[in-house]
Amino acid sequence: MVYLIFLGQKGQYLRATFDMKICFFAASNSIHSYRWVKYFADRGHAVTWVSLCDTIFDPIEGVKYHEITTSKNPFSIFRSVVFLRKILNSEKPDFLHVHYLGVYGLIALLSGFRTIVSTPWGSDILINKKNFVFRILIRAFLKRAKLITCDAQHMKDQILEFGVSKNRIEIINFGIDTEQFSPAPTNFKLTKKMKIKNGFTIISMRNFEPVYDLKTLILAMPEVLSHYPEVNFLLIGKGSQEKELKDLVRELKIESSVFFLGFVSNEDLPKFLNSSDIYISTSLSDAGIAASTAEAMACGVPVIVTDTGENREWIKNGETGYLIPPSDPLKLAQVIQNMILKPKEIKKVGLAGRKIISEHNDYKTEMAKVEKLYKSMV
Repeated sequence: MVYLIFLGQKGQYLRATFDMKICFFAASNSIHSYRWVKYFADRGHAVTWVSLCDTIFDPIEGVKYHEITTSKNPFSIFRSVVFLRKILNSEKPDFLHVHYLGVYGLIALLSGFRTIVSTPWGSDILINKKNFVFRILIRAFLKRAKLITCDAQHMKDQILEFGVSKNRIEIINFGIDTEQFSPAPTNFKLTKKMKIKNGFTIISMRNFEPVYDLKTLILAMPEVLSHYPEVNFLLIGKGSQEKELKDLVRELKIESSVFFLGFVSNEDLPKFLNSSDIYISTSLSDAGIAASTAEAMACGVPVIVTDTGENREWIKNGETGYLIPPSDPLKLAQVIQNMILKPKEIKKVGLAGRKIISEHNDYKTEMAKVEKLYKSMV
């Protein structure tokens, strides 16, 4: 973006370029990172993206992408620091934006780069703060950051406990592309291809990690299936507990009703959501509203989520979704069965959820706020 600024009566013009140079240090296997990077590249800014993992996305036009190979060897951290420094010295960005504070935060801290923007995602603060060493590192990193964004008030409160000035913290939602994620008819080609039987369909899109507690969802399934045997359960995701969860499904003898679909591209997720009747998140911890929950709501799919974090700020029980206590399979089964009996009511709940996301969690609106913050720093 180039602007001409008029100066004085003689009609001189000063050519001022407002394109910023931004380096994102963030995992390239996350849709959150991808959306942030793509937005600012599309806006004409010079963007570099550095990741510690393999990417799952196609290249973004105009973005300089780098992968740093890491290992469990502690010395790999120092090699990563050297690699990041070389990139920063070469690109000379206006600031380094670090997403997720674990290893990414440590490497950014050791890089010595002075102008840092930080975005904790939730567990990096809520879980790691319990470890004394991590707490020290998080405190040091947060104090270095010129700007910190988070997506929930309770996250902001946690960050304040590290001694960070509140005027350096801004609440920015990750946001959903409400045009891409919008209500649409069931995709029967998809369900036929996946061999999903006709019937009520329930979807989960949380990864197979302990924090997302997929075990609770699976333990609720036999009770639901005993009354409604035609129900399908779609589990989209991957993770360290995949074998354990599949073994549990076999042990409960419900394999014919449970579909482990693995990784699904962001482009295809709306098709699966719009072919589902209920979305469920059994997570034990979230910062703000989970992206997958917001995506389901944006598609008009009624949601059942655990009453954790700030879910209560987004979900009004029985109005824009349904709240359940964590780790309670019986309660979850009861709520599912009640919803199956009320198809017209839950459709209204789904549409109300769509309205909330459209008005308060739209991706482009949230990223425009970030761009304004960036410019105030430059």
